Formats: sequence, C-alpha cells, structure tokens
Amino acid sequence: MTGSEIYTDWQLFSGNGQRNEVGTERLKTLAPPPWRQFGGSPDTPLIESEQKEIADHWKELQELGQTKKQAIKRGKNFRIPAESKDVINAVNAAIYLRRPLLVTGQPGAGKTTLAYAIAYELGLGPVLTWAINARSTLQDGLYRYDAIARLQDGNSEESIGKYIKLGALGTAFLPTQLPRVLLIDEIDKSDINLPNDLLNLFEEGEFEIAELVRRSQGDHENSDSKTSFEVYTQDRGIKSKILGGLICCNAFPIIVMTSNGERDFPPAFKRRCLRVRMPDPKSDALKEIVKAHFGEEFFRNEKNESKIAELIKVFRPDENKSTERATDQLLNTIYLLTHEVGLDSDAEESIKDILFRQL
Repeated sequence: MTGSEIYTDWQLFSGNGQRNEVGTERLKTLAPPPWRQFGGSPDTPLIESEQKEIADHWKELQELGQTKKQAIKRGKNFRIPAESKDVINAVNAAIYLRRPLLVTGQPGAGKTTLAYAIAYELGLGPVLTWAINARSTLQDGLYRYDAIARLQDGNSEESIGKYIKLGALGTAFLPTQLPRVLLIDEIDKSDINLPNDLLNLFEEGEFEIAELVRRSQGDHENSDSKTSFEVYTQDRGIKSKILGGLICCNAFPIIVMTSNGERDFPPAFKRRCLRVRMPDPKSDALKEIVKAHFGEEFFRNEKNESKIAELIKVFRPDENKSTERATDQLLNTIYLLTHEVGLDSDAEESIKDILFRQL
C-alpha cells in the first residue's frame, strides 16, 4: 500500500466540497481513545427504547439540515488548498481524538466556513453556532431557564422543561448517533475566564441542569429512579428528553473554535485543543474557490476567465506575502465587475479600490 493510499484511507474529511458517505459510515464505528470515552461504559449498551429515541432524534436533525440551504451551499463551496494539508490533518485528528479544534488565521480566511464544510462532507446535520462576545458566559452556551415566564404561568411543576432551552453548547452534548458540529465563533473576544470554564465540559463530556436535578431529586427522594424532562434545544422545532437533569454525550461533538488572534489563551486550554492556522489562499486555490461559487460554465467563459485572472492578480500580488484581505472581497468584486452594470473604466478602478481595501 502506498503512502498516498494510507493517507486517503484514514482521512474522513478532505476539504474538497464532496459528500463522503463512506466517511460517515466509518464515523459510526470509529472507536475513541480509552481516555475519551463518554456516555457510560461500552460494556453497557443502550436499551432498545433509548436507541430508538436517539435514532428518531437524528432523523429529525437530518430533515432540519436539509432546510438549511444557505448552510449547505456554504459547506459545499468550501475548498482547502492542496498545499494546506495541516488543516485537513488537524480536522481529522480532532475527530479521531475527540478533541476541540482551535483555528486561527486572517479574517476571511475560512475559519468559520470550515465548520460548515465538515458538517456537509460527513452529513452531520445543522451546524450549531455560538457567537462569542465579551459578555458571553458558560451558562449562556449551556442553557437558559426562564423563571419569570414560569412564575407568570402559575409556577407549574409538571411542565418545568418548557421553560428551559439548551444553548448551542448544551445541544451539542446531547446523546446522538453521530457527533454534532459546534462552531464557537471568535472565542478570543470572550471574557478571560470563559476558556478555563469550558475545560471541565470538554474533559467530562457532561453537565447538569441544576433546576431539573433539584426537581428530579425531590420527586424520588427514596428511589433510584429519575424523572424525564422534555426541553427545547437550539435546533428549531426539536425537543429532547433529559433524564434526571444530566446531559452526557455519547459522541463527543466536533468543536471548531475560531480566533482572530486578539488575545492568547491559558496553557491548560491550549493543551486540550488541537491548534491550526488557516493559510491565505494562493492564486490556484482562489481560482478553485471562484469556480465553486460561480460555477464551471461561468469560470470557463473567455471574457470572465480573463477578468478573474486580472482581479486575482490585483487581490494577491505577491504569493509569499499576506494581503490582509478576505476571500469574500474577491468574490464580491468579481460578481460586480463581470455583470453588466454599466461601469466605465474610472468607476471600475474605484470599485476595485473600495472592495480590495485591506482589513
């Protein structure tokens, strides 16, 4: 077996915008490292009712994912340059090792879109997104309890679950057939404590909903049984049953955390992540990106091909230097200058100057 065959065989994610159904099937049976096993002992399989519930939940997610046309297109059009094997290897290693991925790079380098590409290629349903700001806390990502609404409704004990909605982070750790893709966007904008607050969840793969735990314990003070609660999730229109208030993943989510490098992270946090930098795409990679977005026929039109080559040269004048420009700036410029909008030469130069300004 050649080295290239070995490389292809182990690879679940390729970054080529193609669905990998073989990879999806392999992911179903991909054993985790012994120290990254979640959801209880592998010697105690789920009972039939639990298996059916998880299967039904996954079917709902797949149906919901098919309605996310823009997200599908985003993942399908993503391309990783052939020379950027570090990114592809890092994604695959993160999947095998059940570790979060910390992705850095210039704005517009494709850090965010990487999450959509993983979900599309491996058929993992809708991407769960958590956009970080300076006020974001771990609680925001896990769940929200609407105590005020519950009081207004008469403090109903029987329906406490309807006042709880899991956030993107909490939803990602629900038991599922296959791992969910979770995008934690711009984590470098967070409060200094958030990265450390995430460590226990990343290590244990579980968390408690305190309000449900208290209710469950009150219901069964003298019993080993647990109460089941139905709560809302981040996935529109989909609820999930929580037993005893504990949520524990059985498939550790594929977590993509993006950073623009505005701050550093604690060593303990970095040690638990796989870190990779998205490269600035070179001319050949830019052509493939343009082709993916505009289509082969558009790209091969002689007039368009000439204009695209010209704009790429202006966009990326030196292959060996960072331009501090985002790929969508190039796509916007190509779209505007290849459509008949009546621009004269002066207006065209002005448009290029406006749209190609460095970030």
